[in-house]
Amino acid sequence: MFKASANVMLPTSIIGSLPRPTWYTATLGSKSFLEAMVNSRYREQYEDAVSSFLRAQELAGLDIVTDGDAHYDEEVGGMSWQSYAPTHMSGFSATPQASVYNVGAVAYPRGHILHDFLEARVFPKIVGPVGRGNLQYVAMWKVAQRMTKRPVKYGTILPELLAASVADEYYKDPVERTLALSAALNEELNELADAGCPVIQMEEPQIHMVPVRGKAFGKLGVDELVGIFNKTVKGLRAKTEVWCHTCWGNPSQQRIFKDVQSYKPTLDALNTIDADAVTFETCSSGPDDLKAIGEHIKDKKIVIGVIDHHTLQVERPDDIATLIREALKYIPPERLVISSDCGMGREGMGRRHAAYKMVAMVLGTNIVRKELGLPEAECLAADSRYSLTVTRT
Repeated sequence: MFKASANVMLPTSIIGSLPRPTWYTATLGSKSFLEAMVNSRYREQYEDAVSSFLRAQELAGLDIVTDGDAHYDEEVGGMSWQSYAPTHMSGFSATPQASVYNVGAVAYPRGHILHDFLEARVFPKIVGPVGRGNLQYVAMWKVAQRMTKRPVKYGTILPELLAASVADEYYKDPVERTLALSAALNEELNELADAGCPVIQMEEPQIHMVPVRGKAFGKLGVDELVGIFNKTVKGLRAKTEVWCHTCWGNPSQQRIFKDVQSYKPTLDALNTIDADAVTFETCSSGPDDLKAIGEHIKDKKIVIGVIDHHTLQVERPDDIATLIREALKYIPPERLVISSDCGMGREGMGRRHAAYKMVAMVLGTNIVRKELGLPEAECLAADSRYSLTVTRT
């Protein structure tokens, strides 16, 4: 159900995370979000952080905003994205332990920055039937949505990555573990949709990773992973807009593959997932897949990345406009959404860089909007009337 992107041509957004303010020192840890919000210092810092994230997006002129993933703690490699769920769901041990990451292509040696990402994998293990526990997605979405009139998108990790991240003393095999996590997340996400969240983003299904990494756990191929995705989102599209975020990895703002990968082998499968929109990295990975994406993804909106999350170089609006024009050769404007490639808050980027990347995104999109005779978004951050530069006459 198109809610946030309905009736908006070339809407703009970001994938989710933004760089954490240096003054935001409060941590959530294993406390539930609602419990932490009882503490006045945590509440003040959390709400101020969310407010600053929202304001930066509003100043840039984004149409669909996020809470910047403010509930994630400051962890090496942005590890909180994966550790939040295991430390707040039921069925996990109280004490975390070093965990093996059961995903291919991650054997980074000591001396590489991504080895720190592996050493930071300290998660609780599964000791009983998993449930949604204290995920409390609804409460976190509400904090952000009551601060802005723009639709707030809320994202969550998917079950196959959680299943690959944790030790398990309860389930018989990883497929059973994955399905249990899927059922728990589905329950949480349906409550989020019922609360009114206008966009729910499913982050990093491993469907497009199968050609390069192989089957998940040696068992789950493309078709099986599509089935798990659809189980996880069951019931959502009747209530809200569902995005599927595909990504090639982003710990510490680093590429995890030596070579640029292609979406082409799995586009037919991605066209069958139960989602309203699918995101693609088309800035950092290049525009070569755009033609194939337009040919294969026919019944969903296509979200293209025009901002590279790996680099501090701020994109130029005219280059962003060029990329959007290239996408429009293969994707009709009513089905095209503009975004960042991935999150910009995974440890390696500063707030000012992220802010100006968002501004560049809107300015570049406005160039194309003007060419198409579409309304342009207001971008207060680029309004020359408010420049601090002194003009002498």
